Amino acid sequence: MTTILTLPVLLPMLGAAVTVLGSRWATLQRVVGVVVLSVVAVLAGVLLVVADERGPIVTELGGWPAPMGIALVADRLSALLLLVSTLVTLAVLVYAIDQRIADYGRGTASTTFHPMYLMLCAGVSLAYLTGDLFTLFVAFELMLTASYVLITRRTNASRIRAGMTYVTVSLLSSLLFLTAIALIYAATGTVNLADLAGRIGTLPSGLRSVLGLMLLVVFGIKAAIVPLHFWLPDSYPNAPGPVAALFAGLLTKVSFYALLRTQTLLFTRDEPWTLLLVLAVATMLVGALGGLVQNDLNRLLSFLLVSHIGFMLFGLAVFDAAGVAGAALYAAHHITVLATLFLVSGLITRRTGTVALDRMGGLARSAPWLAVLFAVPALTLAGMPPTAGFVAKLALLEAGAAAGVDTRIVAGVVILASLLTLYALVRVWVRVFWGKRRAPLPDEDDADEVVIGTARSSVPMYAATGGLVAVSLAIAVFAGPLTALTARAGADLVDPVSYRTAVLGARASR
Repeated sequence: MTTILTLPVLLPMLGAAVTVLGSRWATLQRVVGVVVLSVVAVLAGVLLVVADERGPIVTELGGWPAPMGIALVADRLSALLLLVSTLVTLAVLVYAIDQRIADYGRGTASTTFHPMYLMLCAGVSLAYLTGDLFTLFVAFELMLTASYVLITRRTNASRIRAGMTYVTVSLLSSLLFLTAIALIYAATGTVNLADLAGRIGTLPSGLRSVLGLMLLVVFGIKAAIVPLHFWLPDSYPNAPGPVAALFAGLLTKVSFYALLRTQTLLFTRDEPWTLLLVLAVATMLVGALGGLVQNDLNRLLSFLLVSHIGFMLFGLAVFDAAGVAGAALYAAHHITVLATLFLVSGLITRRTGTVALDRMGGLARSAPWLAVLFAVPALTLAGMPPTAGFVAKLALLEAGAAAGVDTRIVAGVVILASLLTLYALVRVWVRVFWGKRRAPLPDEDDADEVVIGTARSSVPMYAATGGLVAVSLAIAVFAGPLTALTARAGADLVDPVSYRTAVLGARASR
């Protein structure tokens, strides 16, 4: 098991190296990417089963024991999110290959898409599995480097501008993160998360508050928490379609996972966190209201992405086992549903040649399967029963109702934000799928990227999108076992004795 724990990080890195060496052979690159991610998905499933049965799995790199060495740790939460994230990356890769986005630069017999895609996947795996803050920083930098290359492929002015905004904000948060790590190390003498859990409590309360707020700001920027969200609606819509789907599905959730892990492990609380409740309300409402006024389909989805980060914040802000479990379940569902909606947006753009809602119409008759692929994740995101979104929202509402007056008020905002989400997506449905069909519009910037306005369906692209819809439906079908699993994960997070014991052994009692 300890050997398997390193493979979700090492295999994508080795795959990236192979795709660089085999850059002249497009088929080789495609096969390597699909095979590597398929193997990682299987390994993530194995890790989830074993971690649920036996507790956290730990491997010490180089034989150096924690807290001196680097430890990789897979518990219920990290293994679950790793599994869901890998399924999403696999589906998006299949979609991207068939859309030919991976072939940019083929005229020069080389491409950076596959190496950077696999390096991004390695960074995501490392972020979920790392057991110390500095390696978490390395994981985020690995994701930043790869994502900047991916977001600026097939460059034009708008994509360069969006890429500069994205990388500038990311570098600012990285600088703040590195500063926070330095301060934490200076105060405690360690960056190992399990070791820090025993040492942070000995610091003066004022210093603990400052360090906790610094990490909140760092991960708040990366997770697009209001008012630190301004970069996301300008960046993601300008990325190539599959890249936007990958970013929407993974990057903000990896950041939320880091926030969830650090706050529950290092800065424990006995009551709801009022500041985070306020930020959750602001994030839910600003994102939902921002989505209502958008005419660009991808910008609308980007604002809804921001809004639903607030739902996960609400679960964390409750700061008990039920709230954290609800946040974990919502994160797993959100990874799949946002990636699916962005992939569907790409299919819509493929047929209409535009992302402007007022220039679309009539697709329900010409592309009924596309209408189904949009309807399922849209209803899931809005939380309509019996979808996975409804199950996750219900878990959050139950946790909020049991926690106190303040959380009950925020629970009301959850319902309001869900209704606003439903209204925004119904508006998309009416404009895209109802009404009179419009003639396809050529898109000069992306004319080489996709076949605009074609009536022919691309089977792999539809299959990849349908696969993610199936994953979302599976979350709803297996809601009972998944809810029980996340409940156990939530209990582990608020009482991390098993985590610390697995990492530190006998040293955990010191």
